[in-house]
Amino acid sequence: MINNNNANDLIGADVRGSDDAKIGTVGQVYLDAESESPSWVTIKTGLFGTGESFAPLSDANFDGGVVRVPYAKDFVKDAPRIADDGALSEQEEDSLYRYYGNGGASTGATDGASPDVVGGVASGGYDRDTRTDVDAPRGAGHDTSGPNTDDAMTRSEERLRVGTDRVETGRARLRKHIVSEQQSVTVPVSHEEVTLDREPITEANIGDATSGGDLTEEEHEVVLTGERVVTDKETVPVERVRLGKESVTENRQVSDEVRHEEIEVVDDTANRADRDGV
Repeated sequence: MINNNNANDLIGADVRGSDDAKIGTVGQVYLDAESESPSWVTIKTGLFGTGESFAPLSDANFDGGVVRVPYAKDFVKDAPRIADDGALSEQEEDSLYRYYGNGGASTGATDGASPDVVGGVASGGYDRDTRTDVDAPRGAGHDTSGPNTDDAMTRSEERLRVGTDRVETGRARLRKHIVSEQQSVTVPVSHEEVTLDREPITEANIGDATSGGDLTEEEHEVVLTGERVVTDKETVPVERVRLGKESVTENRQVSDEVRHEEIEVVDDTANRADRDGV
C-alpha cells in the first residue's frame, strides 16, 4: 500500500504497467490537498526521461522498490500532458480522472471510483475505451479516436532525439616520488710504484760511490703516492612536466523504440455489397 510512510521512497523508483513492461521512473509525487496522502505521480518516459506522464496511485502498489499501476505502458504514455509545476488545478485533475476512468476531482468520489461511472463511461464525460467525449457533437471528420476534427486525419510519428550531457568520467594527477638506482662511472686514477735502477761505476759517479764507509749498514726510503676516488652528489633540475587535456570524439550507437501512425482506407461499401449479394 502507498501512503505517507513510503511516499519519499517512490522518487526514482521504476514504474511497471499491467503488462509488466517498464513505463519509466517516478519523477514527482503529488499529495491530496485534504488527506495529504499520495494521489498522483509523474513518470519519466522516453529517451533520457525527457517526457513525463501523470498516473494515479489509487489502485497502484509499491513492492520491492517497484511501483505497479494497473494500466498498460502505452496508455500511461498517452495520458494528457500537464505541466509538472508542483500543483494540479481542479481542471487538470478532472481531465486526468476522466482519462483514467476514476471519476472527477470535483465530484466528491472516494476510493478512486466515481458513482457516476458505469462501464468506464461517465455521463456526459469521457469514454476511456474509445477515448471520446460522450454525447459531444460530432464535427466534419467524425473522429472516433479523440476530439472532433475537420475532414482530414493527421498522421504522426515519434522522432528519436539524442543529446549529450557532460559528466565527470575520471581524474588524473601528477605525483612525484623518489627512486634509487645504482650508477657506475669509470674514473682514471694513478699511483706510484717503486722501481730499481742499477748503474755501473764510472768516472762521473766514482766520487759519490766512495763518499761513505767501506762496509756499512743503512736504509734508504722513498714515499709512494696515489690518487683516491672521491664522490659527491648534487641535485639539479632536468625537466618540467605538466598535465594537459585534449578532446577525443568517438561514435556511439544509441537505439530506442519509436512509433508511428499509418493510415489505411477502410471501405464499408465493399462489405455491404457482399452482404446484399451484389
